[in-house]
Amino acid sequence: MAPTTPRLVVPIDLTKKPSEQKVPLHNRWHPDIPSVADVTEGEVFRIEMLDCNGGAVGDNDTAHDLNTANIFAVHYLSGPIRVLDKEAMPAKAGDLLAVEICNLGPLPGSEWGYTASHDRERGGSFLADHFPSATKAIWYFEGIYAHSPQIPGVRFAGIPHPGLIGTAPSMELLNIWNERERELQEEGHKSMTLSEHVHKRPFACMPTPDGCLLGKIEEGTPEWEKIAKEAARTVPGRENGGNCDIKNLSTGSKVYLPVFVDGANLSAGDMHFSQGDGEISLCGAIEMHGFLELKCEIIRGGMREYLTPMGPTPLHVNPIFEIGPVEPRFSEWLVFEGISVDESGKQHYLDASIAFKRAVLNAIDYISKFGYSKEQVYLLLSACPCEGRIAAIVDAPNACATFAVPTAIFDQDIRPKPGKIPMGARLVRKPDVMKCTYAGNLPITKNPSANA
Repeated sequence: MAPTTPRLVVPIDLTKKPSEQKVPLHNRWHPDIPSVADVTEGEVFRIEMLDCNGGAVGDNDTAHDLNTANIFAVHYLSGPIRVLDKEAMPAKAGDLLAVEICNLGPLPGSEWGYTASHDRERGGSFLADHFPSATKAIWYFEGIYAHSPQIPGVRFAGIPHPGLIGTAPSMELLNIWNERERELQEEGHKSMTLSEHVHKRPFACMPTPDGCLLGKIEEGTPEWEKIAKEAARTVPGRENGGNCDIKNLSTGSKVYLPVFVDGANLSAGDMHFSQGDGEISLCGAIEMHGFLELKCEIIRGGMREYLTPMGPTPLHVNPIFEIGPVEPRFSEWLVFEGISVDESGKQHYLDASIAFKRAVLNAIDYISKFGYSKEQVYLLLSACPCEGRIAAIVDAPNACATFAVPTAIFDQDIRPKPGKIPMGARLVRKPDVMKCTYAGNLPITKNPSANA
């Protein structure tokens, strides 16, 4: 007998706001957010999802909507979904939840997405000191391919995936998160000025009721007030999975998620049509409204059997990801190297983040020689399926990172060759990405030797 059509358990109506959806959404992690649906292991079910900003960023000709979107509201998650075995017994704390991605893609009727960077005063991006303004590019989908009017001369096949998928934390684990992140915030306040602290991503601040959405729990009730003060933001990845932004987590992939509460309470969101390793511009994949068709299996006692805690409690574990067989095939890449020496020439000891930043900056400056603005290249490298690697982490004092760009996505040959770089009207890439003016006071890094 042919399999049945996947059961839709979380529908999305794009004409309605996140708070108005028929099945309530949530944008925080907390064990007391009630499940919105039950599924049985082995059943294929479908959930639909709003993009990370809940529709606040539009298919238009401005980047100003990035400056008006509520940065405390991301991400809008579909779920939680309670997972039962075939005897109707829920997953239990200590189990492992195997979640298979059977199918996924953009929501029908919404075959477009966007890549953006935020204003430096509103969270910025990986290279916010170089690119302090809010910028945006729109992408349109043609089957498996994406192209952007703001970044002409480029076309590539995407690897659709959920940026965020995870299980609910227990109260004990939630307290661990809040304690360690509060300590980090306090350390930051001691060593940074207020303006420097703003750059440390207000997205990832401590629990706040601002912009809080708690599913079935009604705002204004004592229960809502209590949970809103405790619930963790969804921005960082943690022990429960969450916002890991793994670009190859596409069709045929599996995620093995630790279970901390009865039912597992699985949630997902932040759908991407494509992304480069690192998602460097922060809102940097091709963000879209999308759907997932999933199948779950409960591995009883799997946390103890398969996950080794790397911390003081049995809760200090991390998921395992099994990458599926579907991805674009590229045979030729241009690879840019970076070492842990910053733009001022200062040596950092085995700092892989500095090395990766250098590799990305090298790629941006190089590709901009072929008629693109640096903002165009920045958003492109965040969205297209680039490959980031830590090449060496032991050769003191320099960590070495690489950033590989597939050359086939361009309509011109960008490899070095004898003679000067060809210039001409065809190679002047206009229009540019949408861009706001930066009015902040944070210092901007300029490389005096870089291509203008």
